[in-house]
Amino acid sequence: MDARDEHRTLEALGLADAPRDHPLSYPGAWPSGSGLLDGDELLPLDRLTHPGRTPVVAVGSNASPAQLRHKMAESGAVSPIPMVRARVTGIDVGVSAHISRLGYVSASPVNAPGAARQLFVIWLDADQLATLDATEPNYDRVLLPAPGFRVELENGEALLDTFAYVNHHGVLHDGSGSPRSHPGQRALLSELLSGSRALRKLFGETPEEFCRRARADARLCEQGTRLFTEENLVTVSGLEHLRVR
Repeated sequence: MDARDEHRTLEALGLADAPRDHPLSYPGAWPSGSGLLDGDELLPLDRLTHPGRTPVVAVGSNASPAQLRHKMAESGAVSPIPMVRARVTGIDVGVSAHISRLGYVSASPVNAPGAARQLFVIWLDADQLATLDATEPNYDRVLLPAPGFRVELENGEALLDTFAYVNHHGVLHDGSGSPRSHPGQRALLSELLSGSRALRKLFGETPEEFCRRARADARLCEQGTRLFTEENLVTVSGLEHLRVR
């Protein structure tokens, strides 16, 4: 690898830590702009659209190159992945109503008419799409239909057929019944633990202890997920109707 290539590594770009290994970093570091994820490097893109691949809007750790690299490497789907910044209108980033075995509470899209977020579209070939589907057992991949949802690339082009992963546990609400926003993992876990004695009993007093206990015990994660419902913390994402029946 020459000196120029070394500047394109995930390590050099500050993108090498995956939330799966560092749960309090969730959703992980996102790139500052569009790029081509190729192994341990993030290379420049020569175009923003990629016919023959499926565009998927990433709202959580799927926009982390390190996390995405791990997911693909585990199944042998190692071909490059275009990651394109886009302005997405119609969804916001909420909080999944389940606790992951990886030690965090993940993000989930919620219906938010008129809201606009800067997110990433990842363009996946058939093997990569099957791999990502398999890593999302708590989510259903759904089509985001226009005109209710708009995905606009950096060059102003709007995509017509993009997908996103909708959580089938529902999402956490903000106390008023509306979906709460995901503030980042440490802040989220601090808020959740502060508000629930039962959750502290299961997962400890601090975000660090929460992550340790969750990663060590799948049944505890399931118990904590049920607790969200038992404590009336769960609402709908507003995207359930998009699932294919």
